[in-house]
Order: sequence, then structure tokens, then C-alpha cells
Amino acid sequence: MAGKQAPSGNAAKHGADGLDARLAKLGLRRDFDLILHLPLRYEDETRLTPIGSVASAPADVLVQVEGRVLGTEIAYRPRRQLVARIEDDTGILYLRFFNFYPSQAKALAEGVTVRAFGEVRAGFFGGEMIHPRFHVLRRPEPLPDALTPVYPTTAGLSQVTLRTLIERGIERASTAHALEEVLPAAILAPLGFPSRFPSFRNAIDALHHPRPDSNALMLQDRTHPAWRRIKFDEVLAQQLSMRLHYRRRRARTAPRLEDAHALTAQLLKALPFRLTSAQQRAWGEIAADLNVAHPMHRLLQGDVGSGKTVVAALAALRAVENGFQAAVMAPTEILAEQHFRKFSEWLTPLGIRVAWLTGSQPKSERRETLEAIAAGEAPVVVGTHALFQDKVKLAKLGLVIVDEQHRFGVAQRLALRKKGGDGDEAGSGATDRNNAEPHQLMMSATPIPRTLSMSYFADLDVSVIDELPPGRQPVVTKLVSDARRSEVMARIREACGAGRQAYWVCPLIEESEALQLQTAIDTYESLSVEFPELHVGLVHGRLPNEEKAAVMAAFVAGEIQLLVATTVIEVGVDVANASMMVIEHAERFGLAQLHQLRGRVGRGVDDSVCILLYQNPLSQGARDRLKVIYEQSDGFAIAAADLEQRGPGEYLGARQSGAPLLRFADLVADAELVEAAHAAAEVMLDEYPDAARKHLERWLGGRAEFMQA
Repeated sequence: MAGKQAPSGNAAKHGADGLDARLAKLGLRRDFDLILHLPLRYEDETRLTPIGSVASAPADVLVQVEGRVLGTEIAYRPRRQLVARIEDDTGILYLRFFNFYPSQAKALAEGVTVRAFGEVRAGFFGGEMIHPRFHVLRRPEPLPDALTPVYPTTAGLSQVTLRTLIERGIERASTAHALEEVLPAAILAPLGFPSRFPSFRNAIDALHHPRPDSNALMLQDRTHPAWRRIKFDEVLAQQLSMRLHYRRRRARTAPRLEDAHALTAQLLKALPFRLTSAQQRAWGEIAADLNVAHPMHRLLQGDVGSGKTVVAALAALRAVENGFQAAVMAPTEILAEQHFRKFSEWLTPLGIRVAWLTGSQPKSERRETLEAIAAGEAPVVVGTHALFQDKVKLAKLGLVIVDEQHRFGVAQRLALRKKGGDGDEAGSGATDRNNAEPHQLMMSATPIPRTLSMSYFADLDVSVIDELPPGRQPVVTKLVSDARRSEVMARIREACGAGRQAYWVCPLIEESEALQLQTAIDTYESLSVEFPELHVGLVHGRLPNEEKAAVMAAFVAGEIQLLVATTVIEVGVDVANASMMVIEHAERFGLAQLHQLRGRVGRGVDDSVCILLYQNPLSQGARDRLKVIYEQSDGFAIAAADLEQRGPGEYLGARQSGAPLLRFADLVADAELVEAAHAAAEVMLDEYPDAARKHLERWLGGRAEFMQA
């Protein structure tokens, strides 16, 4: 049947295991895996070109010729090679092979007729093909009636073998009626089905066997109607998978955190500022989720400095009001410590103990903290990855807050979510703690473009803070060539001499962490000599945590005027007096990093500037990135440009979600299809659940990797 393993012949036969391993390397295990293994490109073997005409063929164009072998020799000029001369009624062509088998020399015997396919170039004796694909014609053979597909493959798996296996898979599926339409007409009709949007069967046929008159350009750039159908089906399968998981998660139990008002109202009253309308909206959405006895799984996203942390603090207080604990996890000690300071500043006056837990704590302090959170004496705990270690026990965990969530893998987020002992039932939100799981709030200062949010974050509810608090100063961005370095030094001296502070961010050297560290040390030493009147500090990822904390504390206190740093300060550093940043070799950084780094300044009342120091010559990619960051301050616009430049795979980085990256659809070029699939998924799950199941089986074969955290 079509859903079974893709047969590669009897497993007992010689070489079958090796073939299966090569197929598995390409992810080809079922017939439908073969069917959905679509061509990279096509070659036209449906026509013959007279040998006399091939010399006029454009460069890089592959042609097919047929002729009789006049003679074949193994020549040594200057290296060993096989040369055959063939002719037809219009001329002579040489076939030249620098690497060949004896069987090839034998096959090209004088007098046989061969059909050869390749690129023709001018040789010393006339036109020639280098390493053409050829076969001997024992009898007249009709030309194929479709373009020849060229598939993605791996070492040891030839195109001929792959084509044969794919054809057999299509035949078996067709015989089993497995290529029939499974999507309802109501889903397909808005897309132009069937006039402009083909059936699944027709799309598969058009892509594996395109006719000679097919639009080659549309096939190549994947805008052909058949490609549009496949892309839609792929995105729809992803949407169905993630929304199905969303519904299953919503069916599980979580503590109901009621709107008690006591502590949240006190915090709002004590704050020296009013929440923006965007913060109020986000907090309202989060509060509504927490008031339901099902796990919240919400992403709070907002630009740098938009005020996400205070909204997270309100959510933590809601847990505490209801007798539960809140755990706040950040990817770096600098960011975690920033949260610890903020949460302590806001919550300690309310009588709430905020615990601090990291891997670098002294043993005695760590033991005391572990005992406090295990006993429930610390309702809020802030830390790094140390929070999800085995020794950490939380008495009654009701809420997990994960900042910069994309930096954590699924296993880490799951480990924290599962923390907590068996607590008592709590009020009207009574919950069996053995079965309940905490609510989860994830935060990101990297805004997510709409199409990405609809696809890879479709299992989440998303709240957006799209408004900066009043008083935030816009940051002026300047592009400065390294040749004008002396002018930058003068600006640093002027700013720090006026009582303000500055960052100097060292270049990103991805190929060598040791070299990057040495560069930071060298920069620190040279700037210390350049500015003897300033106190220059140095912070980097390899610095012991106690030293790192001491340097950052000195910078926060104003004791350090100029801080030399690596990207360890990308997030979590909030120093209002820092009004200037220099990013050296800015062309080496990604857009998201540049935007995050720039967000470290402009947090006070002074005018702020970010100088992007670049070195010529610039690549086109670097030029494009610097242009975007220079012209844009809106994080969402920057994120959209970042997605367009890098594509979703690189943009998402290490997001280990279990949601497969799209193979065919492009989130930028195919935004219309993403929108359509996003809407169709909910309709199918509600009104056509059987069709949804069949579609998931077709695309994922029971291997749907639903997101787990």
C-alpha cells in the first residue's frame, strides 16, 4: 500500500541494506516520501539537436544528440582520457571522458549508435562534450514525452535508480487510489480550484513528468500552479499539526490563577510610570489566559525597551496571589541578573521574596536558595539554566516565564515546566497537581514577522507590545568607515567627558571564539591607553561569573565610563546613563544582533547615538544589512527584512520545536498561501476532521512531531 515503507527490493538481496540507508539519509521511507521528493530542476531529452547545429547552442545549455560512433581511443594528451567521435548527417562531435570505466570504452565501439546529452564546447578538433550522459541504442527508441527530472540525491544513489524508485512509488500509490483528493472543495475553491489550482494528483504528475511545452521558468522558480498546490498542502500540514497540538494542550489541566487584584493592584499603584496602552492590552490577554484552568502557552513579543518585563512581573504576581510560585528563566547570567534586580525592586516592597539561582553561586548560598524554593518560602525564583537541574524542586509551580525563549531548546523548557512537587488543591481553581502543568509565558525582544508567526509559532497565542514607553529617546544610527576611526575616538572622549557612558562592542568572529576573546582583550588594552583619563572595563562570555557581575555592577554604578564588550551584552543590560555605542566591524553582525545591541542605549533622557564602524570592501549582503539598520528603527520592519534576507531556517536558529522547516514553501514569496493555510487549518479541524487526519497522514505519515514546549 502507498503508506508503507518505500521498497528498495528484497532486503535479502545484495546491496539492499545500503540502498535503504541511502534512501533514509534523504528521508525516504514511505511511498509518499518518494512522491513528495520533488525535482530540483529538469533536463530536456524530448528533442534531438543536429550535430551540425550544436556549435551555435548558447553556453551552459544542455543539448541531446544522436550519432554513429566513428572510432574510440584512449589517448594520453596530456592525461589519460577516453575520446569517441560520433557523426550524423550534419557533422561530427567528440565525446571526451577524463574519468572512465573500461565498460564505457567497450560500449562506445565503432559502428554503434549512441544518444548523448551534455554541454557542447569548442575543442581543438571541433565541437566536443565533456563527460556527457550517454546510452547505446540497440534498436530505435522513441524520445521521452516529458522533461527529465533531476532530484536531490546523495552519494551512491544515482538519478536513474532514484527515478525508478519514485516511478514505482507513484504507480503503487495510484493503484491504491492514494493520490485522490483529500481536501474538501470548500477549502480549495478560494484558491482557484480546479481552473488555476490543480488537484493533488495533477500537481504531482506535472512536477514529476512536466510536458515539453511546460513553462520552464515557472517550474524553475516554483511559481507554476503545480508548485503552488504542493506548497499550500505542505503549509497546511504544518498548520494542522501545530494547531492540533495547540488544542490538545488546551485540553490539559493547569491551575486557575484568579483575578485577586491584591498584589497586582499594589504594584501598578507603586510604579513610577503608567503602563502604555499596548502593555495594558498584553497584560489583559495574559490575565485572561491565567484565569482559565488550561495551560497558557503565550508568546509576549515586543521591541527592545517596550516594557515586557513589568508585564511578566504582573503575571508572576498573579501566580503568587493564588498561592503558586513563578519561575523566571533567562539564557545568560547578565540577563537573569537584570531580571532579578527588576523583580526585586518591584516585588520586595510588597513582601515577596525573590530568589536568585545560577550555576556560579557559592554552595552555601545555593543550598539555602534551594531549600527556600522547595519549601515555598520564595514565591518567585529567577535564574539561568540552573533552574531546570535535577536538584531544583519547586513547592508549587504555577507559572514559568522564559525570556529570549528561542535560545533554549525543547528539552530545557520541558525540564523547567515539569518542576514542582505535589501541592494541595487551590481554591476554585482546584487542580490535581499530579496531572496539572504550569502556565508558560515566553518573551522575545526579537519581533517575529507575521508570516513566521502564523507558521512556526502557530501553536502559540501571541501578545504584541508595539508601543514604546513615553520618554524613550530615539537612537541616532551612524555608518562610519574604519578609516574615520579617529573621529569616533573624539566622540567617545566628548561623551564620557560630559559625564555619560559608552559601550564599545568588539567584532563577531564566529570561526574562532579564542580569537574573538583575544580581540576583545586587545581592544580593551588599546582603548585603556587611548583614554587614560577614563575608567575602561571589559566583559566577555569567558570571564568568570563573579568578575562579570562585578564589572557590570561597576558600569551600572557609573564607576566604569567605557565598557568594552562582546555580544554578551546583547540583551539584559539597562544603563540609563549610557548614551553611546560603537559596534566595531558592524558588517559581521546579523540584523537582529545589531538591533538588540543598539537597544542598549537610548534608555535615559540624553540624546543617544549608535556608531556602526565598518571596514571596506563590503559584500552585498553586509551592505544590505547595514542599509536596513541605518534606515529602520522599527523592530518589526527589521525582522521582516531579516527574514527576507536569511530565510526561515537561519532566522529561527536553534528553535528546536519539532515543527519541520518548510521544504517547498517560502514564507516571503508565498505569504498568500501561508495566510490561506492558516485560515483553512481551523476550518478543517472543526468541520472536516477526517480530511485533516488524511492530509496529515499523507504529509507526515504518522510522524507528526508536535511541539512539546
